[in-house]
Formats: sequence, structure tokens, C-alpha cells
Amino acid sequence: MASQRKHMVEDFNPYITCFICKGYLIKPTTVTECLHTFCKSCIVQHFEDSNDCPRCGNQVHETNPLEMLRLDNTLEEIIFKLVPGLREEEQQREAEFWKKNRHQENGEDEDPKAKKPKVEEDDDQEDKDYHRSDPQIAICLDCLRNNGQSGDNVVKGLMKKFIRCSTRVTVGTIKKFLSLKLKLPTSYELDVLCNGEIMGKDHTMEFIYMTRWRLGGENSYPMVLQYRPRIDFG
Repeated sequence: MASQRKHMVEDFNPYITCFICKGYLIKPTTVTECLHTFCKSCIVQHFEDSNDCPRCGNQVHETNPLEMLRLDNTLEEIIFKLVPGLREEEQQREAEFWKKNRHQENGEDEDPKAKKPKVEEDDDQEDKDYHRSDPQIAICLDCLRNNGQSGDNVVKGLMKKFIRCSTRVTVGTIKKFLSLKLKLPTSYELDVLCNGEIMGKDHTMEFIYMTRWRLGGENSYPMVLQYRPRIDFG
């Protein structure tokens, strides 16, 4: 029975392995222009040096191919079901990466029992169980002022600008958090930036850290995100 199962998994290998690293697809990420799929880390690293798809050679985007990537959560679930133990192995590897990275960059020797992962600041208990088991990341939320730009009198700096949240938290969630803390009108919109680049609302903290902060040459910790009143370029 085991040999039959192994044979079946091998039959699917062309569809569940990465063209770049030849291993099973981890966080399968599809290039929307040509629909070829790779490991997220593999394709992000490839796009550091090239704007072309590594499989078909077609140009993905003239300047920013990362914007043409989409995670395939359905394929990820299929792979985890086909390959026993892969999910647990990847979760452990990811947790070890973030733990090692946090300690090395922050220089802190924290007791995991002393602090509970939180989405919001210490005095906020709402949603305290949200993504508790996820790897955590520290973020500095800095107010970006633009010399008299309309809205500067509304958007202020946070009293406590350092937060710790799940690496899977999106920019959209960060915007909601800022609006709540700053008591902004529901119709008021913000831009969130990293290294001067506006981040999309669906970008996760992990994606920004890996593709904008760390790969942008930043080695400091925590990661800094800036916010400002939304600028309409239209």
C-alpha cells in the first residue's frame, strides 16, 4: 500500500515541485502573466536579478515583477495532503527561522512564557487569541509628515508606535489598527509605506519583510512601516 501511495505521489511531481529548486512547492506562488508556479522564496529571489519567468522566459513586468505574484492556497493544501509530514516540517522550519532572526537582530533573550504573542499593543486585549500560534514580528509604525499636506493635522504619531503581530497580518489590518488608534473617520484613508514604497492592502508582514525590508538592504530590527494621509495620484 505504501509503495502504491509513493507511486501516486511521484505521478503528481511535475505539478507539485518547483522548477527552480526541484523540491516540493513551499508557499506555491503563481506568476499571473504566464500561470507558472514556484516556491515563494525561490521566485522572489529570482526576481532580484531578472524580470523574466524562469520557466518560459517571458517578461513578467518591466519594472516590478513582484506585483504579478499570487499565492495559491488551494495548491498548498493539495500538496500538504499528498505529502505526509510536509506541513509540520515547513511550520517548524518557519518558526525556527523567525525565532532565530528575531533573536539575532534584536539581541534579546526573551522567555517565550513571559510574553504572549499579540496583534495589538499590550493594553489591548481584543482579539488576543488571533494567530497566537503564528510566527511573530515586531514593527515600528512611524507617522510620515509631508510639509503641510492636507490631512497632516488629522494624522498624528502613535503614543506607542511599536507593536508585535503575526507575520500573516496584512497591510489592510494595519490600516484598520491605525484608524482605530488615531480615531480617524471611517471614510479617511491612509497609505502605508516601506522604504518609501506604498504597500498593497493584501501584502502580509512576512512578504514585506522578505521582499522590501530585508532585500532592500535593511538589517535593523524592528521593521519600520510609515503611514500618511492617502495621496490620490489620479
